[in-house]
Amino acid sequence: MTQHRTPTLLYIDDDDALARLVDRGLTRRGYKVVHAASGEEGLERIRNASTQGCIDVVALDQYMPGLDGLETLEQIMAIPDAPPVVFVTASQDSSIAVTALKAGAADYLVKDVKGDFIPLLHVAAEGALRQAELQRAREEAEAEIHASRDRYAALAAERELLLREVNHRVGNSLQIIASLLHLQASSAAQDEVKAALTNAMGRVAAVAQVHRRLYTSQDLKSVMLNQYLDSLLEDLRRSAEGNRMSRLTVKAEPPIEIDPDRAVAVGIIVNELVMNAVKYAYPDGAGPIHVELTSQGEDLLLSITDDGVGDNVKADPRSTGMGQRIVAAMASKLDATVERDPNHSGTRILLRFRRTPAVSGQANSAAAAS
Repeated sequence: MTQHRTPTLLYIDDDDALARLVDRGLTRRGYKVVHAASGEEGLERIRNASTQGCIDVVALDQYMPGLDGLETLEQIMAIPDAPPVVFVTASQDSSIAVTALKAGAADYLVKDVKGDFIPLLHVAAEGALRQAELQRAREEAEAEIHASRDRYAALAAERELLLREVNHRVGNSLQIIASLLHLQASSAAQDEVKAALTNAMGRVAAVAQVHRRLYTSQDLKSVMLNQYLDSLLEDLRRSAEGNRMSRLTVKAEPPIEIDPDRAVAVGIIVNELVMNAVKYAYPDGAGPIHVELTSQGEDLLLSITDDGVGDNVKADPRSTGMGQRIVAAMASKLDATVERDPNHSGTRILLRFRRTPAVSGQANSAAAAS
């Protein structure tokens, strides 16, 4: 069975006879009463509570020699973790009550010389103790909330740091792979081998660029698509087929943000379509290839355009159709539409997709409407 500690009330009053009445009356009600005959003595007792015993609640008289009740109350309130105070006076002046309550008293009551107020003092002390307990519980809860927020902030900062480190290492590793593919493509004697290795290098570079963007970005949840495409096409210009990309341009509406997974899909599609234009659009040499990204409300429109031979391209019997399958797979990941502009003399591929993934309900509604 839990043993409850007897609460201690400090009664500060210069009237010894009344103090004895309070002692007897509250002792019968389960309190231990400590008497201080002046404000100075009471303050000393509260300050030395750690060595002389805890004070749970204070009953403080107003009229005393030396420090009066209001002056004593002001100093009690300045003590760290001060006990609650019930202000006691024989005066009927309500302005004293208002002043005491504003100064921090938990309650206020009018006393009499016969001790008839003692039951009211008991009720006021009980209320002050409950109020103090609730205040302590609230402060502890607030402290725990602040501590939890601090822990969460620390964990979030640590997680962000780890994600940056992961993106940094993954980006570096993929860049090494892309560099090795570039070296292998540069030394390849057969054109088909060179092209295959260059295509593979572009696909790896498309993924590596996303991780590099995430490592250097303040936001780990999105990628600036215009900056990403600039860097991706710069990688392609430095590839083994770079001499045929001297007129490769990119135009993107800044700023366009997109989540990393969708950025990877866009990058791989751009790589495949640009490399396809390099191989087939200009049989006699290099020509202009334009990559353009525009925003149309919640949709993004990506176009890859060349002014080459268009439908007159000669079929390559060595083609495996890998690029087309990759484009179709990435377009499916984006829930995008891919179409060819029939009015363009060369080749213009249009890819339309949403800036953010459609939720399942919206996707199902769109499918039903179509």
